[in-house]
Amino acid sequence: MARRAVAEGSIRLKKETIETIANRGVKKGDPLQAARIAGLQAIKRTPELLPHCHPIPLEHAEVTAEIDAASSSVRVRVEVAADWKTGVEMEALTGASVALLTVWDMVKYLEKDSGGQYPETSISGIRVVSKTKGPAG
Repeated sequence: MARRAVAEGSIRLKKETIETIANRGVKKGDPLQAARIAGLQAIKRTPELLPHCHPIPLEHAEVTAEIDAASSSVRVRVEVAADWKTGVEMEALTGASVALLTVWDMVKYLEKDSGGQYPETSISGIRVVSKTKGPAG
């Protein structure tokens, strides 16, 4: 696997929402598991979403989603690898973004204020944390 990229990001939520996730009380199901699945689907569909991305035969894709109680957030980490002539960072970033949006979608009823707004909810830190492009030459 000559090309590898790892991306991450997080979604900040109300403390009560984090507790509801931890206690498996979200009405739509487990947002962490749904985020993993959605992230994997997004990785595979990146060329459909980003006009200049080429289809890449992926050899490895992994999405993790975990509660970070200290920061009242859910952290997502995505790793993608392929033995190919172009990098996989767009796939990793797309997977992280969609995984985080999935969490938001599943808990939005808990996050809304009385006016239907999300004053405490935010997605941030989506970035490539590492990238390897394999042997030179």
